Amino acid sequence: MLQGNFVAQGSLVAIVTPMFEDGRLDIPSLNALIDFHVAQGSDGIVIVGTTGESPTVDFDEHCLLIKTAVSQVNGRVPVIAGTGANSTKEAIALTQKAKELGVDACLLVAPYYNKPTQEGLYQHFIAIADAVDVPQILYNVPGRTGCDISNETTLRLAIHPNIVGIKDATGGIERGTDLILRAPKEFAVLSGDDATAMSLMLLGGKGVISVTAHVAPKLMHDMCVAAVAGDAIKAREINAKLFQLHQKLFVEANPIPVKWVLAQMGLIKTGIRLPMVPLSVQYHDVLRGACKAASIL
Repeated sequence: MLQGNFVAQGSLVAIVTPMFEDGRLDIPSLNALIDFHVAQGSDGIVIVGTTGESPTVDFDEHCLLIKTAVSQVNGRVPVIAGTGANSTKEAIALTQKAKELGVDACLLVAPYYNKPTQEGLYQHFIAIADAVDVPQILYNVPGRTGCDISNETTLRLAIHPNIVGIKDATGGIERGTDLILRAPKEFAVLSGDDATAMSLMLLGGKGVISVTAHVAPKLMHDMCVAAVAGDAIKAREINAKLFQLHQKLFVEANPIPVKWVLAQMGLIKTGIRLPMVPLSVQYHDVLRGACKAASIL
């Protein structure tokens, strides 16, 4: 764990879970991938999130991945662990375990499938924040969860000292700007949508939890530095190189495309767990073209 107060900012890579072809966890490749990101300038490692195939890892694997990330990072950048669940009790248990393993913060997705009310969402996140004294980032991704944390609910939660930010994966610049203007100054509004991340940062967002950063970590870091500093000209110049990746890394459900690109780069093997399957052949050239535009592969 890093010393001092955790700050959520910059290019935070939503790291994949490397796997062998039979679906077993590939811990050596995870260690190498973490070292690659630290060397390339990623500002933090987000482990066992959506991109990390968290729905298909069991509790022991979940804990092993967190423990591995904390050990391999060794304090060089923050480690943020995905510990959300649609059971409040389970989310508390995962968050407590992540704290014990030494993470800098936890990322808590809105409860999926249950479809709670806004009051239910508030009570869910407050229960976790009250139970575990660790920095916590809300994660709003209604396209996956079927559940949308409203800005009013987020602002109610932002008062809690353990709730330090939100990953807004809605892509809604208007609602992101509203949060930036009304939330406490220390509350970090982070983009969870690569295509609109630059715009949100230029409006006051603190960073992005990124898929694109997997394959172009230095460019994403440099773009974030420029955007957070308000250097729109430089940010736009870099973002133009990345924009095809922002789009094409989602031609099929994440993390299918990004795992394919990482395997092409020689950084991981091709393993992915059902119900995810490898990238359809029809998209191989599409991804190659996006990588070429960003001067990778």
